[in-house]
Amino acid sequence: CKRKRAAQDPRKTTVDTLETMTDVRATETREDGILRGYKGGLLGATDYTNLGQCESLDDVKLHLEGTDYGAFLQDESTLHTSRIVDKCLAKLVDEWKYLRCNADEPLATFLDYCTYGHMIDNVVLIVSGTLHERDVHELVEKCHPLGLFDAIGTLAVAQNLRELYRLCLVDTPLGPYVSECLSSEDLDEMNVEILRNTLYKAYLEDFMRFCRGLGGETADRMAGLLALDADRRALNITINSIGTELTRDDRRSLYPKLGHLYPDLHVELATCEDLEQVKGTLERCPAYHDVCRRLAYGESQALDKLLYEEEAKLCMLTFQGQFHYASFYAYLKLREQEIRNLMWISECVAQNQRNRIQDGIVPLWS
Repeated sequence: CKRKRAAQDPRKTTVDTLETMTDVRATETREDGILRGYKGGLLGATDYTNLGQCESLDDVKLHLEGTDYGAFLQDESTLHTSRIVDKCLAKLVDEWKYLRCNADEPLATFLDYCTYGHMIDNVVLIVSGTLHERDVHELVEKCHPLGLFDAIGTLAVAQNLRELYRLCLVDTPLGPYVSECLSSEDLDEMNVEILRNTLYKAYLEDFMRFCRGLGGETADRMAGLLALDADRRALNITINSIGTELTRDDRRSLYPKLGHLYPDLHVELATCEDLEQVKGTLERCPAYHDVCRRLAYGESQALDKLLYEEEAKLCMLTFQGQFHYASFYAYLKLREQEIRNLMWISECVAQNQRNRIQDGIVPLWS
């Protein structure tokens, strides 16, 4: 006969649940406080003004030593732009790892989602290297540190694309995206950028579903941030495929099914044959009226910069709210943009092109 379960005191269950919720809330509050401390260390308008007056990379180093970057370049006898960027990125990685190690669920999973884009870039890099018979061990060393995962080293043992496909399915967090969108034959035939965009589409759609499941302010703010990312990818796919053999249907199949342009303007975007037609489509979207107003004729690079500026504004706005996860995503994007800004400044200084410094900087201050 079945043993009867002992009656459970509902009051004890309620107390245990409340204690668990209190512990989670305390952890998230602590993480939020740490994050805002990191955000306060972003370079401000005065820092960029001073960096714009630097005459050498040593001057850049000297100024950064007076910021939250500190003496991160003190052991570098010879400075190069790539070394400055690597050191800045290492600082971001350390911060992100600290946040991830101290996060409870569901924040921990959210932080993982934030890095899946870099993970896709790393896997595509290794697939591309395997296609061209390059040493995969060297490729792993070139991978973005935020996109590394425990089993990435196993990809280096793949002897062919079929084996690499199996390892991607089994040993990477991207396995569901790979199995859903690709076959082993696709890796051999598919253009690398199509592979990247196929995986990124699946990732963005999945990330949006996860955020909607979290609900509240996280879902609301992430909807806008992911919409912009999805639209930027749709625009880049269109612009980069102009004059190629990619058909209209192929383009649409790569567009993420979210964003301000989805679904109606995706149809029109897929038919665009030049930059002016792309701009005309974008003008029909109220969310991008200001971007189009500032966009000069035929400037695809300017469009990319303007979209990064829109993203920076959205990211700054997320910090007006409290105790939601979107601020973690926003901080990652802001710090990555800061690193791109520093790379541009350092390169202009190194090449004695200081008059061009302001051309490439995306403002990160309100």
